[in-house]
Amino acid sequence: MGAPALSPSQLRLRCDPSQFDFATTAELAEPDEGFGHARAVEALRLGLEIAGQGYNLFALGRPGSGRHRLVRGLLERYAATRPAPPEWCYIHNFADANRPRALSLPPGEGARLRSAMQAFVTELGTAIEAALESDDYQMRVEAIQKDAKQREEQALKSLNDSAIRQGVALLRTPEGYALAPARDGQPLAPEQFTQLPDAERERIANVIAALGEQLEQVTQEKPQMRREMQSRLRAATRDAMGLAAGQLIAELKQGFAAHAQVLAFFDEILKDVVEAGEQLKEQPNEDDEDEPDGLSGTLSLHRYRVNLLVGHASTAHAPVEWLDNPTYANLIGRVDHQAHLGTLLTDFTQIRPGALHRANGGYLMLDAGRLLAQDGAWDGLKRALRSGEVRIESLAQALGWAGALPLEPQPVPLALKIVLFGERDDYYLLQAIDPEFDELFKVAADFEDDIERDTTATQHLARLIGAMARSQQLRPLDRDAVAHAVEHAARLAGDAGRLSMHTRALNDLLHEADHAARSAGRDVVGRDDVARAIALRTRRADRLRDAHRNEVLRGTVLIATEGHHVGQVNGLSVIDLGNFSFGQPVRITATARLGEGDLVDIEREAALGGPVHSKGVMILASFLGARFAQGLPLSLSASLVFEQSYGPIEGDSASLAELCALMSALAGVPIHQGLAVTGSVNQHGRVQAVGAVNEKIEGFFDLCRARGLDGAQGVLIPGSNVKHLMLRDDVVEAAERGCFHIHPVDDIDQAITLLTGADAGAPDPHGGWPDGTVNHRVATKLAQMSQMRQAFIDGTLHHRRPRRDRRRE
Repeated sequence: MGAPALSPSQLRLRCDPSQFDFATTAELAEPDEGFGHARAVEALRLGLEIAGQGYNLFALGRPGSGRHRLVRGLLERYAATRPAPPEWCYIHNFADANRPRALSLPPGEGARLRSAMQAFVTELGTAIEAALESDDYQMRVEAIQKDAKQREEQALKSLNDSAIRQGVALLRTPEGYALAPARDGQPLAPEQFTQLPDAERERIANVIAALGEQLEQVTQEKPQMRREMQSRLRAATRDAMGLAAGQLIAELKQGFAAHAQVLAFFDEILKDVVEAGEQLKEQPNEDDEDEPDGLSGTLSLHRYRVNLLVGHASTAHAPVEWLDNPTYANLIGRVDHQAHLGTLLTDFTQIRPGALHRANGGYLMLDAGRLLAQDGAWDGLKRALRSGEVRIESLAQALGWAGALPLEPQPVPLALKIVLFGERDDYYLLQAIDPEFDELFKVAADFEDDIERDTTATQHLARLIGAMARSQQLRPLDRDAVAHAVEHAARLAGDAGRLSMHTRALNDLLHEADHAARSAGRDVVGRDDVARAIALRTRRADRLRDAHRNEVLRGTVLIATEGHHVGQVNGLSVIDLGNFSFGQPVRITATARLGEGDLVDIEREAALGGPVHSKGVMILASFLGARFAQGLPLSLSASLVFEQSYGPIEGDSASLAELCALMSALAGVPIHQGLAVTGSVNQHGRVQAVGAVNEKIEGFFDLCRARGLDGAQGVLIPGSNVKHLMLRDDVVEAAERGCFHIHPVDDIDQAITLLTGADAGAPDPHGGWPDGTVNHRVATKLAQMSQMRQAFIDGTLHHRRPRRDRRRE
């Protein structure tokens, strides 16, 4: 006997609105933390509470499961219990400008230091200019210059006096100084000199020679005297600048007396200002109109600034960061460059932080798929976690491609928790191909796709729906609307006894139901609004479903929904479009003839059948041999095909339908075409559960309804799939009217009895089948084939060839 049809109450597990003690979701409290994901929350807490190296987390689950919201909420609660981490600054390295130094300061102090140094740079330029223009400095410079000039003039005066006493004059010429014979201090003309006695001329020549040596000595001493003057001028300048900068530095030291590193930095600045004092120019650099510091030249006040890399002045707890675009530079940090006169220039003020810097001391969330898609980002993250520091270098530097001398900032110590989000395939793939993955991400938090549907879970889901509506500033839902949303969550789970945790889909449904309520002028979302939102969502996505059904209705695709045919049955397949899937009836036919036990899967032979589908067909051959041919060779040659299929076919959910078609062909018993079949079958003929059973039933129902329901139509499903039924209201209503039926079957005998109307038959103690039953007919047919094959082998049966028609066409 065939299994009776399911009652309408078995086709959709309703959610009773009376179980809710609220009028609208506005009255509901917030849902419990980690609702539906207790296992994942336990793992998250473990990873967050263990401080050991490598206890970073990987959140596994389907996109849209609410992982990000839950994890972020948990991280923010943990972060609130931890103090804000230190701030990090970069300062100029006076020993090596290409290696900027990292400076750590308590929260708020880095920003204060940056502001203080900006003011210092501005005031230093003014103070230096004032010091160099002061009367004291000018008087000291004039005194030094006057003293040097007096020393030079005194040496020349002494030489000149000695020369006059000896009858020689010291003359200043455009070429320098010269000695000439003189009388009474006046140079002699050449004719006057020639008129002098020979002895006098010889004496004067000897005097001029001796004085010339003295003049040369004086001339040689002048550069030394000028160097001494310049040295004294530099000392005066250093003293003036030291006094000007020293007062400013002293004020800074008072404000940062508790920070030894900052005090050492101030000492280096003062030393640099004093040593570079005489290099300062008072005129602006006309080549750089953007010079922010007023003064220019070889003394650059720019290097006294502070680059605040990461500040926490506005936060009182550890940071929680999410990096949406995890490129290598966005993760590790970068060094920018500025174009100047055709050249790219950079310094420590151009260092920019990465997400690792901003999240240092706290938590960083990353998407695994996006991270792995970026060149060098995954390796850069691993390198930072292994070393415990963030080293800012370009990707070219990391790969050893940098040619020019790069800026090499001092690494920053790293201490944070990383949470990677990804699908399960991402997690297991990384485990398989990266030996370092398990070392660095020791905790996996696996989020549920769905949860058991019970009273407690239903109440929690109602609170979650209310919280989602409030957070999005949507209208509250009444209890009937919540009940329908709960039923929709079960439908999304594909199981009447489970609830989907795909919160993105629920959130979208709430927005669309809110729109429907607003359009109708209602302040509260009702059941009709939720139903309309679901219907419109289906309407937007079902163009292909309607197109295929229209081809069937027009007779282009051959699917029968009435009558009887041997070896032909309606199977059910599912088309998955990502955010929408629908059932599609398909005609399956089988033929059988004498052969050597071959069961030909035409889909596989045409390279359209996947391995799971091919496995299902092989199981059919095994079943036939085990049931009907244990004592004789299986001597048939059979073929199975999905008619009018032009794409790949995968899965074994049609194996029950294929076996029914094959038994119909062997027994010669027609199958009722108003019934469709889904389910897989094992070697013992037991029917097994399949997926997407709701969509498959509705696909055949839509076709039957379009042609007209006659009360004899329906679908055969595995008995183990009954608990998954969450059919549409119109299918349930048709079942209530007796116009459409859902039959659960547990084995092939129940299925073939329902499809053919003939008794399948049960074996007797000797393994025989009752006469006239389907199983008896199949066994008889296979026995006849075996006898015929043996006769061919023995030569007692000859195949007569048809006589050839000799007439010419």
